[in-house]
Amino acid sequence: MTLDQDLQQWVRLSLVNGLGPRGLVGLLRALGEPAFILSATEKTLAELVSPSIATAICQMAERNLDAEFAQLANWLAQPNCQLLTLADAAYPKRLLDLPDPPPLLYAQGDLSLLTRPAVSVVGSRNATAQGIANAEQFAAFLAQQSVCVISGMASGIDAAAHRGGLSGVGSSIAVVGTGLDRVYPAANRALAHHLAAQGLLLSELALGSPPKAEHFPRRNRLIAALGAGCLVVEAALESGSLITARQAADLGREVFAIPGSIHSPVAKGCHRLIKQGAKLVEAGADILEELAGNLALDLSPQKTPSAGLETPSEESPLLGLMGWDAVEFDWLVLQSGLTSEALCAILLGLELEGKVASLPGNRYQRLGIAK
Repeated sequence: MTLDQDLQQWVRLSLVNGLGPRGLVGLLRALGEPAFILSATEKTLAELVSPSIATAICQMAERNLDAEFAQLANWLAQPNCQLLTLADAAYPKRLLDLPDPPPLLYAQGDLSLLTRPAVSVVGSRNATAQGIANAEQFAAFLAQQSVCVISGMASGIDAAAHRGGLSGVGSSIAVVGTGLDRVYPAANRALAHHLAAQGLLLSELALGSPPKAEHFPRRNRLIAALGAGCLVVEAALESGSLITARQAADLGREVFAIPGSIHSPVAKGCHRLIKQGAKLVEAGADILEELAGNLALDLSPQKTPSAGLETPSEESPLLGLMGWDAVEFDWLVLQSGLTSEALCAILLGLELEGKVASLPGNRYQRLGIAK
């Protein structure tokens, strides 16, 4: 398989050092299609970009890229692998709201997901057991309502959101910070294969691009733009998820946050967002009700079961004692009046039922149960 001339020109421009999406969009507006940019004189280009970038474009026009084109052609020959340009009809229109939409998008999976109603779900890599459970439950609820779940395939909240999304008809899209011929983190390799088969993987980065720190802010702006809203599940005050949320707000997307314990570091970012105007949500239905117009969904009663957390009608008294914060085993012994052996037996039973999670440091945390 070989790349057609038009696609080769898009690839050449995407590889010009220093040009970037914003610079390329400016050139496209001024000069038209990539062929006109690559055939322009250095003097003409220097009127639109810096002299060094103008020189780099002229050099790229003459550079031998046979090896790069062959690698890309081999990748495109694999099942469901595609390369979208800004000029393609399948290019996601929501990304055009960005001042710097990526000129190229590498995609593997079901492109039709780009046309579905979508919500972005982001949060901490070092999530709590409750946060992971919330992310998966909220995402599963949204996907069951035909809403696609967008996230970044990181550990923690991202991975949980993808798992939840893949469980419903809405499915899930992962926007990644590497080339699509790489998986990062490696622990998510099985998840990446699942997304490629039943969801969609997206990247603006060329094949072979490694997981550099500067790649992830670029990825995050795409996550913010692709959703009609952005849900933050857990985030510390310095979390990149807060940047994604701000980018979403700047693009006119709704921002949602799940509150947590006032003692939890990964709840403080969500609490700050709520103070700044993000909508506090306790159930997936809260998101759908807010976005009903934007998502064009039918929110008839039979389609909006609660995706929040409920208290079991016949719960163990120990759950009420635990509350929702992580608690130490010794504290539970003192407060419950149980022997260590009896408490261990009860906690084990609750853990097997999915109502309690054991944490490092001999601590336990109550988990919510999705309806």
